[in-house]
Amino acid sequence: MNDTPRVAPKSPSEALKPVAPPAPPPKLRRRRRSPFLAMLSGLFTLLLVAAGVVGAGIAIVSNQSKAPGPLASDRAVIIPKDSGLTEIAELLQREGLIEHPLSFRIAAVIGGDWHKLKAGEYLFKARVSPQEILDVISSGKVVEHSITIPEGLTSEQIVERLRENDLLTGEIAQIPKEGSILPDTYRFPRGFSRKGILDRMARDQNVVLEKIWAKRPADLPIKTPQELVVLASIVEKETGRADERPRVAGVFINRLNQKMKLQSDPTIVYGLVGGKGTLGRPIQRSEITQPTPYNTYVISGLPPGPIANPGRAAMEAVVNHSRTKDLYFVADGTGGHVFSETLDQHNRNVSRWRQIETTRTQQGKPPADAIDKVEPPAGPDNRTEAPATTQPASDIGSGGAPIAQPAGVAGTRARAFDASEGTARDPLLNKTFDLNSPKQVPQLKGP
Repeated sequence: MNDTPRVAPKSPSEALKPVAPPAPPPKLRRRRRSPFLAMLSGLFTLLLVAAGVVGAGIAIVSNQSKAPGPLASDRAVIIPKDSGLTEIAELLQREGLIEHPLSFRIAAVIGGDWHKLKAGEYLFKARVSPQEILDVISSGKVVEHSITIPEGLTSEQIVERLRENDLLTGEIAQIPKEGSILPDTYRFPRGFSRKGILDRMARDQNVVLEKIWAKRPADLPIKTPQELVVLASIVEKETGRADERPRVAGVFINRLNQKMKLQSDPTIVYGLVGGKGTLGRPIQRSEITQPTPYNTYVISGLPPGPIANPGRAAMEAVVNHSRTKDLYFVADGTGGHVFSETLDQHNRNVSRWRQIETTRTQQGKPPADAIDKVEPPAGPDNRTEAPATTQPASDIGSGGAPIAQPAGVAGTRARAFDASEGTARDPLLNKTFDLNSPKQVPQLKGP
């Protein structure tokens, strides 16, 4: 039995009655966008795009700045004073160091080097990159040139050399005091002042002289640093051989200790021409006894001032002089000198030197450089009667080495030699012979 209750069927009118659809949701009101926010959004988008472009550009510039440049070989370039970044870039392009000036300027700005660039002369290696160029110019490591001032030049000669150097600038108003500047090799950038070089030479001289003077021996017959420079200048002019300087200095110190005249030929020259340094001809015999404050054939002791600017080695030779009994020296025909303690030894050495000169004459060779040297005595066969003196002027050995002959002995031919002997100007070969021995006089080879 089915107990489910039965539902009475609806009437036909009720079954066909339409059902109303649900009501639509309420319409939301749309909020209006701010124009300012829209502008910011667009600007941000633009910045993102620009940043991408700039980043790509920086990457390109960075790669170009590190890439090898077009320079085919090493080259020095001068960056003028007050040059801006644009002028420098254009100059580098003209010189063939870079290809893209704009890229170079951008790299300089990006790297922060644009305000560090310095004027001067710079050396760039072949294939140098733009970045390397910026590093060099911003470092200020300019090319350094050098000038060598030989020992034994006078201050006037040194100033003339500085004036002839066109890499230096400026005028020299006053010639430095003789012996106050140190000959040496000095480095400087292009455009450095001539006065700056002289100032540096003077400072170096003071420093070197002070150190050398502090090491002087107690028995040195030199009382002041200035006297040391005076004697060193004579030593410098007497020999160009480094190994001879201490021994030459020893000869003069021995003479000072024995109250003998120094009798150095270069002092004759300086007394005649001063800072010009050279006569340009042989010393005339009348000039040997011509009184001047510097002529050590006339005056006793040291001259009143230096006759040149000695180098460090000559000054050291004075305080470290050879401890010998030598009182004489004469040219040995090889660019050096032979030394002796006694008059007899010295006369034999001079005789051998005469033979060397005779040999050269027979071979048709010019005499050893006779500029600023004592000329041969006048008369037949270059012979003359010597004055009644123990040191006749007609028999002068190499600087400071006279032949002291007894009175009434005829003088014979012997030249004196100044600083040109023993230097590159000496045409004789640089060999050594013992002229005190009975060995054969050396035969000179070559012109």
